[in-house]
Parts: sequence; C-alpha cells; structure tokens
Amino acid sequence: MIEKALKGNRAYWAWVALLLVLIVSGLSAWGRQLSLGLGVTGMGRDISWGLYIAQFTFLVGVAASAVMVVMPYYLHNQKAFSKIVIVGEFLAVSAAAMCMLFILADMGKPQRVLNVLRYPSPHSMVFWDVIVLNGYLMLNLVSGWAVLGAEKKGVAAPSWTKALIYLSIPWAFSIHTVTAFLYAGLPGRHLWLTAVLAPRFLASAFAAGTAILILLSFVLQKSAGFDVGKEARMKLTVICAYAGVANFFLLGTEFFTAFYSNVPAHMHSLQYLFFGLDGHGQFVPLMWLSLLTGLGSVALLLVPRLRSQSRWLIAACSGLVLSIWIDKGVGLIIGGFLPTPLDEIVLYMPTLTEISVTVGIWAIGLLLLTMLLKVAVTVKMQD
Repeated sequence: MIEKALKGNRAYWAWVALLLVLIVSGLSAWGRQLSLGLGVTGMGRDISWGLYIAQFTFLVGVAASAVMVVMPYYLHNQKAFSKIVIVGEFLAVSAAAMCMLFILADMGKPQRVLNVLRYPSPHSMVFWDVIVLNGYLMLNLVSGWAVLGAEKKGVAAPSWTKALIYLSIPWAFSIHTVTAFLYAGLPGRHLWLTAVLAPRFLASAFAAGTAILILLSFVLQKSAGFDVGKEARMKLTVICAYAGVANFFLLGTEFFTAFYSNVPAHMHSLQYLFFGLDGHGQFVPLMWLSLLTGLGSVALLLVPRLRSQSRWLIAACSGLVLSIWIDKGVGLIIGGFLPTPLDEIVLYMPTLTEISVTVGIWAIGLLLLTMLLKVAVTVKMQD
C-alpha cells in the first residue's frame, strides 16, 4: 500500500517538498547542536527542559487522544467512527514518533538513550516512559496497518488485531499518566507536585487531540474529498467540549489549592506565569492568551447552534489547540522551573537552533502523517 503515498497532484508534492526543506533545515541545526553541545540552546543549569520537552509533553497528549475514536468504535460498536478511526490511529503513530524524536533532541547525545535499555530500572519513570511510548507507537502502527490492508483486500482483519486494539486502549491512558508521573514525582518542583496532574494531562489530551482530529477531518474533506461524516464530527465535538471543561476545572483547582492555602512555594509559579513575580512577567501575556482563548473556545463548543457551523467549529478547535499548546508547553514546563530553588527568576528564550530543530521534527511528523493518511484515504475511497 506504500505506493499509494507516492502518487499525488501538484499541491500534494508541493506540501511534501516544503516539509522536506524544513526537515533538512532541522537536521542541519541538529548537527550543529551535536557538534557544539546543548550550549547552543536557551537551556541551562536552572531551566534544563525547554522547547523540546514542551513539544514532547503536548504531543504525548495528541497521541493518547486516538483512544477517543478507538474506544467508541471497537468497544461500543459506534459505526459513525468507521472512517475516522484510522485517522486517529495514524495521528497517534506520528505524534508518538515526534515525542521520541524530541526526547532524543533534548538528550544532547542520542546514544545516551541506550543506557535506559542497557541498564533498565523499574524504579525510573523514564524507563517506563520509553516502554509505553514505543509500545503505543507499535500497537497503533501494526493494528492500523493490518486492518487497513485487510480492508483493501476485501477480507476480514486478522483476529490478532482485535487483541492489539483492545490493548491500545489502556495503553493510551498509560502514556500520558506515566508522563505526568515523571513531573509529579519531583518534590522540588511545586507546580508539578500535585495529585491532579495526571487527570489534568488526560483531560487536556482528550480536548486538544480530539480538536486536532476534527480539524484533520476538515482538511481531508477539502484536500481529498474524504468525508468522515457529520455524525462522527459532532460526537467528537461533544467529547472535545467536555474534555475542555474538565481541563479548565482542574486548572482552577490548582489555583484554589495554591492561593487558598497561601503556601508561598505553591503560589509563586502561578503568580509568575499569570501575574508576574518580583517585576518579572515574561510569560504573562501568553498565559492570559491561553486562558482566554481556551475558555472562549470551550464556550463556543458548548453551544449546539454554533458548533454545528463549520466556521465556528474550526475557530473553536484551533483556539483550543493553541490554548493547550501554550499551557502545557510554556506554562507547565517553564513555569515548573521558576522560581528556582534559590528563589531567582531566570529568563528563558529558545535559540534559532532550538526553533529550527523543533520545526524540523514537526515536519518529520507531518510528513509521516501525510503519507499514512494518503494511503488510508486512498484505500477508504476505493471501497
């Protein structure tokens, strides 16, 4: 079926060419980082995780969101999801691949990842993160490709694919839960030291990931004439809306716990992000953009008359994705490091090298997604 990804019109190949240019640029920047070290990035002693881990955190949620179409279709026999379920599985594959690439970029020397495999330690959350990410990628890729291949031949999918699909459902919850535990298990970082971090991660994942699936359905409809169906899109919209509500409710509980308890260590990170602290407010405009855009998007999704109109639905989903990308990237990752253990505010700004590598990895993921969806759409439209 791979040959189907090698056929397309001029617009398709222009898109592929653009992605290849961005990939080459990213590889060039990564080569510079390998040669000179992580000193070419904006990270340092006080803020050791930056743009790379921010993207990783967001994309783990996008990968986990595939369960929002897999579970209704395979567990509850919701036939409305028959066309979009493969889109969700292939989105999970590309997102999981990008997650691992961002981890490699952040490690500086990628060969260090072999230490996780050579010296496995069940006490290490990084060890479990490597296991669940690789496992989830393979589960979605193998099961999705096998089911699509069987559909192309007009035969029933192999019986073993059901076992993989059912296994991928709890696995989807595990990848974001383990990632949340990575942060929540660090007692010196007060913004992350909260029991609701894992539920908040899952809520934001199901909101942003489902919103991306809805946006992808519009892209496929316009570019390839592939319609996933209005019923599937509307059901996803409801899921997206209530996941968004849950996400902002959990964010509100963080504010209540920090400010009602009046414990300075728990207040300072949120104060720095949303109101500024000791004259420093680098991220205040971004965080308020995230909060207001997210709340406005959820409000649009909760109104049936508005969410049934394509232009409002696209605007709401785009706003929600932007909101959660800022919140889980800039807010959660950088905010977790500030103030430092010495109560200092250290400014962080990604360098051109970091941005180039980040764009390059996104381009790799989008190229993988483009080719997988090209195959999927071609097979589906031949039925």
